[in-house]
Amino acid sequence: MNLLDPQGPVAAANSTILVDSVFIMLVIVVPTIVAILAFAFWFRASNTKARYQPDFVYSGRVEMVVWSIPALTVILLGGVAWIGSHQLDPAVPVPGTGSPVRIQAVSLDWKWLFIYPDQRIATVNTLTVPAGAELNFQLTSSSVMNTFFIPQLGSMIYTMNGMVTKLNLRADNEGKLQGLSAHFSGDGFPDMMFDVNVVSPLAFPDWVATTARSDAVLNEESYKKLMQQGIEKGRPTYRLEDPRLFDLIATQHIPPGPGPELISDAGRPHSGGHDAR
Repeated sequence: MNLLDPQGPVAAANSTILVDSVFIMLVIVVPTIVAILAFAFWFRASNTKARYQPDFVYSGRVEMVVWSIPALTVILLGGVAWIGSHQLDPAVPVPGTGSPVRIQAVSLDWKWLFIYPDQRIATVNTLTVPAGAELNFQLTSSSVMNTFFIPQLGSMIYTMNGMVTKLNLRADNEGKLQGLSAHFSGDGFPDMMFDVNVVSPLAFPDWVATTARSDAVLNEESYKKLMQQGIEKGRPTYRLEDPRLFDLIATQHIPPGPGPELISDAGRPHSGGHDAR
C-alpha cells in the first residue's frame, strides 16, 4: 500500500501533490533550521564580533522577511492543494480503454461487499477489475460511516448510510493491490481490508463467467445475513439475483444495521453500572 507507488492516474496525481507540498514546505523549514543554528553560533557569548543591541525594538527589513516568506509559502502551498483537489474531483470521469465497469460498494460491519450490477455478480472482501478500464464506483454504507480507500489507486472517500457517493478510478497495471477502511468503526475495523485484483481486459470476462457460476445467491435475504456484525476471513462470491439490490440498500428500503457492537469481553460494560447522566 505504498502511496508513492501509484498504479493509476488519480493516485499519480495525489502522489505529485504530496511530493510538491513537502518540497514547498521544506523551502521554509530548512532555511529556518539553518538560521536558528547560525544565529545561535554567531551570537554565542565568546564571539566578540557579534554586536550586542539590548535596545533593539523594530526593523522593517526583518519584518518584511519574517512575514513575506511564510505568506508566499502558504499562498503557493494553498494554490497547489486547491487546484489539485479540484482537478481530482471524485465524480469527474477518468477516461480509459474499453467499456467502463460499474461497481457498487457497500461497507458492512466489518467487511466490504462489491456488487457488479451489469455482470449480475457480487463479491466480499475482494475486488477484481480490468486494467485500463474506467471504474465507476457507487458507494454506500449498511450502518455507520466508513471510508473506502485503495492507496495505490487514490481518492479516499466516505461511505454513509442513506446516501450514495461516487468515485471514478483507473488501474493501469495488472497485479494485486490492497484496499482498506480508513475510518474506525468498531472492534473489527483492523480486519476491514480487501484484495484488489487487476487483471487483463481479456481475463476479466473469464473471471465474471466463473463467478456467475457460484452456488451462492445474493438477494435481500442473504444480504441481511451478510450485514450481520462479523469478520469475514474468506472471499465469498455470489450470483446477483436482483440488480436493484444496491438501490434498496441506499434508499433504506432494506433497514440499516444497528451499527457496531462490542465483541470483546474486555470492552463490554460491567453489569450493575449506573448511568452517569
